Amino acid sequence: MPTFLPITETGRRAGLAALVAAVVLATGPAATAQAPDSRAARNCGTHDGTRQALRALTDHDGITGAAVLVTDPDAPGSCGRWSEAAGTADVRTGRPMNATDRLRAGSVTKTFTATVVLQLVAERRLALDAPVDRYLPGLLPGGGPDGRPITVRQLLRHTSGLPDFLDAPEWERPEQRRYRHFEPRDLVARALELPRPQGTWHYATTNYLVLGMIVREVTGRSAESEITRRVIEPLGLRDTGWPGDDVHLRGPHSRSYFTDGDGRRVDGTAWNMTFGGVGGALVSSPGDLTRFATALFDGRLLPAAQLAEMRRTVEVDADRLWPGARYGLGLISTPLSCGGTWWGHAGTVPGGHRALVAVGPGGRSVAVALNEVPASLRAESDFLDLVDQSLCEGTPSERTYA
Repeated sequence: MPTFLPITETGRRAGLAALVAAVVLATGPAATAQAPDSRAARNCGTHDGTRQALRALTDHDGITGAAVLVTDPDAPGSCGRWSEAAGTADVRTGRPMNATDRLRAGSVTKTFTATVVLQLVAERRLALDAPVDRYLPGLLPGGGPDGRPITVRQLLRHTSGLPDFLDAPEWERPEQRRYRHFEPRDLVARALELPRPQGTWHYATTNYLVLGMIVREVTGRSAESEITRRVIEPLGLRDTGWPGDDVHLRGPHSRSYFTDGDGRRVDGTAWNMTFGGVGGALVSSPGDLTRFATALFDGRLLPAAQLAEMRRTVEVDADRLWPGARYGLGLISTPLSCGGTWWGHAGTVPGGHRALVAVGPGGRSVAVALNEVPASLRAESDFLDLVDQSLCEGTPSERTYA
């Protein structure tokens, strides 16, 4: 996946964002942004910056379809929630892209997992600075980069020094493994066979597979069931759930597209996501991702102390994330052009879906859905510009609400 990185959850990180999957995508047909409702445009602004950023992705970068959903607690009435889309959700039927379809959320799953781990910390059933060996004796022989035992905190923020199983040679062509079932313990064992990464921060989905195993050990239930019980069901996230071994997406969804190793453009919607597990397997929708992120930062999911821990960030490897980004406990922070910082996470899967959810300093939230992964540094930059435009456009000093 984005690499299962915030951006790719399947291993190949290239260039500026390790978030961009190593799969090189084909350029799709030019797309046209959906025209805004005339009444909405008159009363709520035209969102021209956001629409131009969408068109850059579809018309210039060749992304098949892109959509954005924005919620703004400071906007009046119906202006507090709006969406824009460009391109195509399904190239076979020509159905337009929209901001309501389900998609594979990739590494956004990590923020759900981190939330449940921190809930268990708040309940004193887990300790952030406890060694993994306390919960899973013998699983991780040796120590982290400093030679000391690897801790829960280090897993959450990718400072454990564990390799990513997605960097193994067999994952260079992930489409060859798209219908296989994987067990977390086997993937962790494979990661431990790889060379240890250099540096103090290394994004690895391996970390979150270990966290899922810890949650099972502490609660007696799978991490997936705990995330469902503690987060998905209480928030009423009807579009969010675990596909298990089902390779199909259920309910309304966009298709996803990638270019395979032979240079052919392929529909990648059907995929067994067990390799992602609690590090990247969730299916969701822009609306559900927005509700989750809003609840997290409103304090409805975590006590203040644990939310503060979540937002304690470290420097990252700029080649594996984007410029200016920092990483907390399952959260990415990124500076905004209009001032302040957005908090959230991004995710990519090898089949082509790319998701991101972020909340800005004023509480405005954005969820972005692509059905093809950016294939160049320019396209990745345009993706990040869409996030920035959506959170900055029409900030208080610029708003012109009627």
